[in-house]
Amino acid sequence: MKLNIDSHGLQAAIDELALISEAPAPAVTRVLFSPEDLRARAWLKARAGEIGLAVREDPVGNIFFHWTGSDAAATPVATGSHTDAIPNAGKYDGVVGVLGGLEALAALKRAGFQPRRSLEVIMFTAEEPTRFGLGCLGSRLMCGALSLEKAAALRDPQGQSLEELRDDAALRGDLTHVRLAQGAYSAFVELHIEQGPLLEREGLPIGVVEKIAGPSSYRVRLTGEGGHAGAVLMPERHDAGLAGAEIALAVEHAARTSGSPDTVGTTGVFRQEPNAVNSVPCAATLEIDFRDTDHTARTAAWSRVETDIEEICRRRGVQYKLEPINSEAPALCAPELVQTVLSVCKDLDLPVKQMISRAYHDSLFMAQICPTTMIFIPCRGGVSHRPDEFSTPEQIAAGVEVLAQTLAKLAGGA
Repeated sequence: MKLNIDSHGLQAAIDELALISEAPAPAVTRVLFSPEDLRARAWLKARAGEIGLAVREDPVGNIFFHWTGSDAAATPVATGSHTDAIPNAGKYDGVVGVLGGLEALAALKRAGFQPRRSLEVIMFTAEEPTRFGLGCLGSRLMCGALSLEKAAALRDPQGQSLEELRDDAALRGDLTHVRLAQGAYSAFVELHIEQGPLLEREGLPIGVVEKIAGPSSYRVRLTGEGGHAGAVLMPERHDAGLAGAEIALAVEHAARTSGSPDTVGTTGVFRQEPNAVNSVPCAATLEIDFRDTDHTARTAAWSRVETDIEEICRRRGVQYKLEPINSEAPALCAPELVQTVLSVCKDLDLPVKQMISRAYHDSLFMAQICPTTMIFIPCRGGVSHRPDEFSTPEQIAAGVEVLAQTLAKLAGGA
């Protein structure tokens, strides 16, 4: 089937959405349920309406853009991603999968395609962890990976609950209605920038994902003894900040020596109290991200970190509390979907690389509901979560065409 991907129109839409941002261009900031996030949601709904898609929104704000197929009994096929953005981010992460998904359906409509299975584009709520320190909020609730009790306990840095924020965003309904049944979709395929350098480095236009790394994250609260920086002599110190610094280095060492090339450890949050230049830190809080595609390797490496935390704090006379935030197993993508994408790339004469995703996405949780894979396109320098994040219109268009042709194969003609 010959498709016409409107690359110029798609780039214009990406540029327009990027202007709905708390941060000035070229940075993009859209935090869950902020005024900018709500404006972006309204903008998306209007755009989907212009394409002729039905729109519904669930109680946590996942938005579904629907094209009804000819067989009402057939399980639908879905694609999608997210449009929220961490502070000072770029305009392609997640957005390519949502706007690219809408363009894929628009291109199929222009070509006269009539799907047998219904097709949906999903805009997932809060893929980024900015508001609650927990990523993939919408897809976690959709697959049941996040309990309603834990969802109710979520608080943002200002102490606001998810329920309060839902109410402010005029989202109604019980969160029990967010959960989807097993097999709710026959397939889910997410288009995304790689967020890594491999495709660009190898000069390849498309990647198809076979495995998605599983994330785990932890919070470490340290309590030492404060005091005047000039009055407390070094042998007498119980410095919570220095204990935290040692723990951060232990995280790095465990990741580097795990024996798995995909283990990564990041101490992304490190706060000290009282945060004064002339005071010994009496307390510190660390938040650590630890992930791998190999669950066994990740578990073993993190066990070494836990041993190191105990030893560091004992030696320094600092008390600690270790709190798991989340721990998810890696996801294996559906081999039959990987083969479908490979077949589409062969038909389009596009070189393709079979690869893993070291970043996690909503696909990690959709894989708990239905067969799932991802399509990657290159991004310049492998850069993401920065204002200079970039993919060319041609690279995006190639990814959208692969996505559209894949969705057509999966949905079947009427």
